[in-house]
Amino acid sequence: MLRLSIVLVFIMTIICAEAQAQGTASAADAAAIKQTALDYIEGWYEGNAERMERSLHPELAKRIVRTDAQSGTSRLDSMGAMTLVQRTKAGGGTKTPKERQQKDVTILDVFENAGCVKVVATDWIDYLQVAKFNGRWVIVNVLWELKPAKK
Repeated sequence: MLRLSIVLVFIMTIICAEAQAQGTASAADAAAIKQTALDYIEGWYEGNAERMERSLHPELAKRIVRTDAQSGTSRLDSMGAMTLVQRTKAGGGTKTPKERQQKDVTILDVFENAGCVKVVATDWIDYLQVAKFNGRWVIVNVLWELKPAKK
C-alpha cells in the first residue's frame, strides 16, 4: 500500500508539473516579454522611436474608451503602430520628468505564443496583448486607461 501511494504521488507530481509548464512562460520568454514591455514604455519616455517600433507589431491597435461627460455616450479611439512611433519620435513621453517616470511591468498570463502584460505608467495603465511573432515577442494590441487626475 505504501508503495502504491508513493507511485501515485510521483505520477501526480509529474502530471501537475507538466500541466503547469504548458501554461507558463519559460524564463527566456518571460525575460523577452518584459524587455518588449520595457522597450515600449522606456522608448516612450526617452523619445526613442527605434525602441518603440521594435516592441510593436506593424498592425498594432492601441485603443481607449472615451465617454462624453454630458451625453454618457462612449466611443473607441484608436491609433496604429506608426502613429505611436511618430508620437514617440516627436518627444511626447519626454515631457514626463525622469523622477516621475513610472514603468511597472507585470506579466499577467502567458500561454504558448500569446500573453497579457500590465504596464503602469505615470499617467495611465496599459494592458498589452503580446504574441510571439517570427520568434520575437511583440505587442499586438493595447487597451489603456488614464489614471484619475491627482487632486
